[in-house]
Amino acid sequence: MRWLRYLYRVPMLAWHVLVHLPLVLLMMLPPWGRIRLGGETLEYRVIRLWQGGLMRVFGFRMRRRGTPLPGATMFVANHVSWVDIIALHSQRMMGFVAKREIAGWPLIGWMASRGETIFHQRGNTESLDGVMQQMLARLREGRSVGVFPEGRTRNGAEVGPFHARIFTAAVEAAVPVQPVALRYGNNGDAQQLVAFRPGEHFFGNFVRLLGEPPREAEACFLEPIAPGSTDGRRRLAELARERIVAAMG
Repeated sequence: MRWLRYLYRVPMLAWHVLVHLPLVLLMMLPPWGRIRLGGETLEYRVIRLWQGGLMRVFGFRMRRRGTPLPGATMFVANHVSWVDIIALHSQRMMGFVAKREIAGWPLIGWMASRGETIFHQRGNTESLDGVMQQMLARLREGRSVGVFPEGRTRNGAEVGPFHARIFTAAVEAAVPVQPVALRYGNNGDAQQLVAFRPGEHFFGNFVRLLGEPPREAEACFLEPIAPGSTDGRRRLAELARERIVAAMG
């Protein structure tokens, strides 16, 4: 069955990249890319639609629970795979903070750049300082950012500790933080399947997931944390993680 799925999904992926993507790029160009539709620009709308289509190519049926906040918001989510970025982008436009290596990934890296991703060099303090300044500037401009406070992908068996420093931008910009629980499969039973296996790199994970059976993917937008409602960034990180862990069941 895996090879049968490759037989129809590889052509679907090629069509999505070679036909749909040029149309998306055309609609992103000014002046029509700046046309507003239902509270967002046409540019953002078509990016979301394309990302949602990519999820369907991989057999994921996206479901959204809860409502993403409008305006300047820091969205924080659990992290198991590159798929997380696609899943979130299909529901709400946000500029992600992601490791710099993603910029070099075929297709995904290019789309991440178009999606206003802020790339960070792990272990580089100067890079992190620059990321924090960019996040703060975007939030103060009324735009949203998305972060994975675990700092890296996990194996799907648990949600790791959240690094408090990444919440500094939300505290200084006085914007709400909205936790998002990303679940794959029936009630999250495919988390470990979607996650990177030991020693597995992006291309291997990409090809493996392309041949997996269809399954649900959920983006659960949880109760937001209002600015100033917690005592400092550490408690903010703890509360956001608690809500995500509770939603993961």
